[in-house]
Amino acid sequence: MAITTTIMAETASPVALVRLMTWLSPAFPVGAFSYSGGLEQVVSDGDIVDAGALRDWLASLLAHGNLWNDAVLFAEAHRIAGDRGRLADVAALAEALSGSAERHRETMLQGEAFLAAASSWPHPVLEALDKAAYPVAVGAVSGAYGITAEAALAAYLHAVVSNLVSVAIRCGVIGQRDGVATLAGLEARIVELAATASASTLDDLGSSTIRADITSLRHETLSVRLFRS
Repeated sequence: MAITTTIMAETASPVALVRLMTWLSPAFPVGAFSYSGGLEQVVSDGDIVDAGALRDWLASLLAHGNLWNDAVLFAEAHRIAGDRGRLADVAALAEALSGSAERHRETMLQGEAFLAAASSWPHPVLEALDKAAYPVAVGAVSGAYGITAEAALAAYLHAVVSNLVSVAIRCGVIGQRDGVATLAGLEARIVELAATASASTLDDLGSSTIRADITSLRHETLSVRLFRS
């Protein structure tokens, strides 16, 4: 209750909270359900077989992997949402940091879909971003509407992690109850990362989850698959 109350207060208004819930809802048309971020390959390799292994994998991505880098890029885009030139530079950097063809397609197509759907809330920032990686798109739009970086980041990271938990459920690794328990176990980490990343700069970019990067590359040749990445 304390965490929920704090985040709600930081969004500045109930309108901002509802808007975040809409933008990051599974129903928002970004196609997140069709991507696994390489997790399907990890399951196929037998490296994730239960809820504990899944939680550890996701915790590593949050602390040291692409989810950390995405959080840093999100915070930067949020901070400079009103500066068209700098925003274009961050968008280009985020695209360049995509470590594989599938990772590139996943983040860019979701970003473009988010911007297209967000046009229901017209704002000049949408004209400044004709295309952008998913975290840059959500970060810039959240910043443009005055939603605090920490609250927006917490909601974004929770949505991304929730989608990966859903991937594990659909792959048959865990059930829905274990999925909820996994999210509960990662809640404090997500909130802490949102607070840390919201104060970060581009100098803080960097990851060390090499196995995750390799599995993203290997997924391109997985013979039978449910997901696009």
